[in-house]
Amino acid sequence: MNDGACESPASLLQVSTSQTEAPGSDGKGPQGAACGSGSHRLLGIMAALRPLVKPKIIKKRTKKFIWHQSDRYVKIKRNWQKPRGTDKRVRRRFKGQILMPNIGYRSNKKTKHTLPSGFRKFLVHSVKELEVLLTCNKSHRAEIAHSVSSKNRKATVERAAQLAIRVTNPNARLRSEENE
Repeated sequence: MNDGACESPASLLQVSTSQTEAPGSDGKGPQGAACGSGSHRLLGIMAALRPLVKPKIIKKRTKKFIWHQSDRYVKIKRNWQKPRGTDKRVRRRFKGQILMPNIGYRSNKKTKHTLPSGFRKFLVHSVKELEVLLTCNKSHRAEIAHSVSSKNRKATVERAAQLAIRVTNPNARLRSEENE
């Protein structure tokens, strides 16, 4: 891209998993590329604390859309469902009725899926997937998937600290020593 941001980590993951190691490589990754070990990674820790570009996030609507008459009846849940009846006031957009979601409430493409800190999330299932974020650590943060065990979470958090990659949920599923 022209604005200095990196490619999507998901596309980088597909490229890195499809490549194989070159014969005679030293095992540092695909095609003999270094995986980020060294003192130059320590200098990048402070740079990774802030996003490369932090645009102002503007939400067109912060309230959730609620299902018509969900405030009146307990059996009707609050989650939005489109009214399909022939005589429904909401579907016919009468004045004073609740609003229906439409394309005008869509978020800006540049700020969609952006955290308040200015970073975007990238779901990580293993330690190996962290290395995809090496080139994007100024625009993306790692989020450890729900299905990852606590043992692998510890290893992932430690490796992310070495690679100067921020993790959104580093303390999830980890207990302190005194509780055990």
